[in-house]
Amino acid sequence: NWSSKTDYLLSLIGYAVGLGNVWRFPYLAYKNGGGAFLIPYTIMLAFAGLPLFFLECSFGQFASLGPVSVWKAVPIMQGVGVTMVLVSSFVAIYYNCIIGYSIYYLFASFQFPLPWSDCFEWSDENCSKQSKEYCNITSANGSFVLVNSTWLNDNNATCEGSNIFSISVQSPSEQYWDKVALRRSSGLDESGGVIWHLALCLLLAWIIVGAALFKGIKSSGKVVYFTAIFPYVVLIILLIRGVTLEGAWEGIEYYIGTHSDISKLSDAEVWKDAATQIFFSLSTAWGGLVALSSYNKFNNNCYSDAIVVCVTNCVTSVFAGFAIFSVLGHIAHISHKPVSEVTQSGFGLAFIAYPEALSKLPISPLWSILFFFMLLTLGLDSQFAIIETITTALQDEFPKYLRSRRTLITVVACVVLYLLGLPCVTGAGIYWVNLIDHFCSGWVLLISAVLELVGIIYIYGGNRFIKDIEMMIGKKNYYFWLWWRACWFFISPCLLTIILVWSLVTFSAPSYGPIPYPIWGTVLGWFMLAFCIIWIPIFAGFNFAKAKGGILERFRQICSPTPDWGPYLECHRGERYKNQESPQTIQQSKQNENDLSIVYANDMLMISSPNCDQMRV
Repeated sequence: NWSSKTDYLLSLIGYAVGLGNVWRFPYLAYKNGGGAFLIPYTIMLAFAGLPLFFLECSFGQFASLGPVSVWKAVPIMQGVGVTMVLVSSFVAIYYNCIIGYSIYYLFASFQFPLPWSDCFEWSDENCSKQSKEYCNITSANGSFVLVNSTWLNDNNATCEGSNIFSISVQSPSEQYWDKVALRRSSGLDESGGVIWHLALCLLLAWIIVGAALFKGIKSSGKVVYFTAIFPYVVLIILLIRGVTLEGAWEGIEYYIGTHSDISKLSDAEVWKDAATQIFFSLSTAWGGLVALSSYNKFNNNCYSDAIVVCVTNCVTSVFAGFAIFSVLGHIAHISHKPVSEVTQSGFGLAFIAYPEALSKLPISPLWSILFFFMLLTLGLDSQFAIIETITTALQDEFPKYLRSRRTLITVVACVVLYLLGLPCVTGAGIYWVNLIDHFCSGWVLLISAVLELVGIIYIYGGNRFIKDIEMMIGKKNYYFWLWWRACWFFISPCLLTIILVWSLVTFSAPSYGPIPYPIWGTVLGWFMLAFCIIWIPIFAGFNFAKAKGGILERFRQICSPTPDWGPYLECHRGERYKNQESPQTIQQSKQNENDLSIVYANDMLMISSPNCDQMRV
């Protein structure tokens, strides 16, 4: 069990609130109408995000099982749990690489001046802090000559707008990211060697993750007191500093102020962006919510937990935007550029635009250290939950061999994932990170979410599931469930299906900026996607073959709960599950669990059941 309710809530908030809240949401809001974007964002939270979040938390808590074993409720859908674990594994590989980038930049921030603040020895002739503009003038002999702004100032001359030519340049922060941090190659097919400073930072990231999880939730539940709270401290500091800078309000106006464009709501792409941001930001369909909730006590109020975490996640996204855009507004002001020209998303915001902005502030190393330490902590608590998802699934599936070897399985998982992630710290590493993100954290999750709703609501039974929840949080009236029934039975699955179809119809081949991927890279991405979802029909077929009887009888069996499905402890089974076989009974016949008391009396072996307050063995 979690040591306390606070451990669980902070772990859940840390899992849901990640890098995307800081580097993706503010840009999406700015791009999709500013303050107007909050309308579809809130609607998607109510119709898609919150219903699925509540469903997964309830599902894991009810059975005290991880994302694979919990499908004892609907064996035909067991492959959905396997897909979730595989997606979490792929995400863990590239997510820790991003944490490794943050660690590298954190170490690099202990310098003055910051190494990306100017074009130093590592830069080339294309590096410049200012845009290069030339004027086409006519010389005394009638020929055309290009002169720069210095010549114009020295000769007290002006240049007509039609005669001004701009030459593309790269900022110091952009060249530092490409040439120093990544040592980026020309494409996916030019891997180069291992970038050792990134490999060591990645190793350090995995050591931190392994150390925090060596005792499972007992240790990670304490670490998150720092990793989940510290980002809010930094965001508040950055916001206070940001709003005191000249030009800050110009950035905020662009973000969510008077530049808001309500007409954007007529664009279908805006609604798709709102739905995908909510869906992925809350970390639904990754298996982590089921895994973390499985360690709750049976009567924990998972309904209020879902409300608190979802609202906190969304408020954090909006709040982070103010901290980001106040600083970007200042940089636009002093650079005499519109905010749109200094705004980027994803890697561009985290490792190019914002570091460049921080380098122009007084005491720039301090602000840079705070920012990258915040990115580090944001990434770590999400990574804790991802690895916990993998280890929980393995322990629940193989309790006889792995239940008492938590530390060993955590170490093995971290080592294996580190080795698999080494291609991501080569010269082509950023292309691999982008490829995995493009294919493994999009459609696969949407497919898993739709099938999860179908399995629980339509096969297992939505009304039966509601009764299960009421066994945990108490009886509720008809009107309480009206909204959840509408979402679970119709609105959420339809909405997610529309988003999935729309995403497939508007598919574009992956690229990193202007650099396209080779055909084999795109094909490999589709193979990764297929590898994740192929286990859904495989496990359905396996469970069908394992069932007994005729075809219809076998289908009935794999669409019905297994004999040991229900609350883990017998004292929680009540009248509805009193005839179900207990997982305790099954496991006791195979092994002596650590939490069982073995008492020898009069040469008779008696085994006493664990206390009802304990959920998981």
